[in-house]
Order: sequence, then structure tokens, then C-alpha cells
Amino acid sequence: MNIVVCAKIVPLASVTIQIDPATKRIIRTGVSQELDPQAAKAVEEALRLADRHGGSVTLVVMGRDDATVGIRSALAMGATAAVHLSDPALAGSDALGTSKALAAAIRKTPFDLVLCATESSDSYTGLVPGQLAQLLGIPPLTFATALTVDGNVVTIKRQSEGGYDTVSAELPALVTVTTGINEPRYPTLKGIMGAKRSGSTPPPISASGRATSARPELASACSPWAARLRGHRAGPSRTRATAENRSPSSSSA
Repeated sequence: MNIVVCAKIVPLASVTIQIDPATKRIIRTGVSQELDPQAAKAVEEALRLADRHGGSVTLVVMGRDDATVGIRSALAMGATAAVHLSDPALAGSDALGTSKALAAAIRKTPFDLVLCATESSDSYTGLVPGQLAQLLGIPPLTFATALTVDGNVVTIKRQSEGGYDTVSAELPALVTVTTGINEPRYPTLKGIMGAKRSGSTPPPISASGRATSARPELASACSPWAARLRGHRAGPSRTRATAENRSPSSSSA
């Protein structure tokens, strides 16, 4: 199973987020950053699925050059590889622009499942996963508090006001995970050293001089790492999902 995790690198939780009055963007220059704790949940869930079913876990991140600190954290946890989209043309992208850039990169590698956090911990829009699923032509399963894969079917327990809904869809699919789905593992010393020692953080994929962000050209740039990616476009969406309401008392069964 080939799993893609979309992650974001955000300011440390201890940092007070400030907005640039001129650009209306979060000030990231000179700010200590980390792998978004919400995204770390998605990485952990992907690693657990890979442990059970075999396969690979590829991290896809869009961010500045200093996003490598968070990428190395995911690699130290056990992620197989990472794609880093970094270009001045992407600066200040809105949710749709971000979704288009991520989709362009994801199409370059075979995937069965895409995992995302429900929302990032710095902007809290929660818009990217749904837009990304639409662009990839795959069904989105959202607010997962538990996740299983059986053959070519993914099933989640979807958080709801009355307990949870059981929702299923055929792969490929996109799943967003909630904070309560797991507790991320700590990176091992071996993993930390491996992420530092090897060229484990790939070169950024640039826009090859394009001034407009979120173009498909972003993921087809001629960097050595990008050249090793193989194209993949998901087939028609398989949206036959089923839902079953469960009360909180029945969740312990």
C-alpha cells in the first residue's frame, strides 16, 4: 500500500503567531518551526497502516526552505520519503492554490491512500483536504477517529455529535484524521541519525521560473529527485460510501 501524507510545517506551539501588517501573512522568518502536531497524527496513522499492510509512506510538504526541520521529524518517525514543494511563487497561496500544488505533486507518484490532518494548527481553515480530494478525483472521508483498510476498502469511524458514523469507500481515497486518532511515536535515535546522515530531505521542486503559483508545472520541474517520480492519476471517484450512526455507548462494543 502506497500512502501519501500531506503535512504542514508550522511555528512552534510556544511561539506567538504574528501577522505581517503589509502582506497580511503569518510571519515565519526567524521563527522556530516544527512538524504540525496535527499532521504528526496523520504520519503516525500512515506508519501503522504500513506496518500492518506493507508499503510506503511518502510525505508531501509545501513550504519555505526551512521546512526541512519538520520533514526530518517525519522521516525520523519512519516515513519512507518526502516531497518538498518550495518556490517563491507559492508564497501566500490560499487554500485552493495550496491544494492545486499538492495535487500536482501527488499525481507524480502512485498512491492508494492520502492522509491529512483535519486542519492545520496555525491557520485552522480545514479547506485543503476537501479541495485536494476533488482535484485528485477521489472520495474524501473526514474527521476519522479510527481507520482500517480491508482489501481495497477503507473504513473510518467519523466523529459526530451523537457518537460516530461508520463510513467506507473504495481506494484510492483521502482521509482526514482527528487529534484523538492516535498518539504519535517518538522518533528513534536510529531514525534521527538516518534523517540527518542521508540526503533524506529531497531537493525542493521549483516552479522553473513560472510566476504563477499552483500550476501543474510545479511538480514536473527537472530536479534530480523529481525526475524519479512516476506519474499517477487517480481514476474516477468511487463514492459509494455507507454511514451507520453509533451512540457513544455503543462505541465500546
